Amino acid sequence: MTEQEIFDKIAKLIADNFQLDQSKITMDTNFTQDLDADSIDLVEFVMQLEDEFGAEIPDEEAEKLATVGDAVAYIKSHQG
Repeated sequence: MTEQEIFDKIAKLIADNFQLDQSKITMDTNFTQDLDADSIDLVEFVMQLEDEFGAEIPDEEAEKLATVGDAVAYIKSHQG
């Protein structure tokens, strides 16, 4: 899966979760600052990422995912 395909899937998840226009989401979008996500939002989002991409994201890794770009890079580097 390409970086763009991963980004598109993640952007769709974010748009659905945070009632945002998908076109406003960039690699630099910050989950807490730009999306006002709290810890519960982030846990739910990580669970959705795991379901969508079939990857397990350990808590200590999930805590490092601050931006959409971080999530894309993590998924890209952990593809089967």
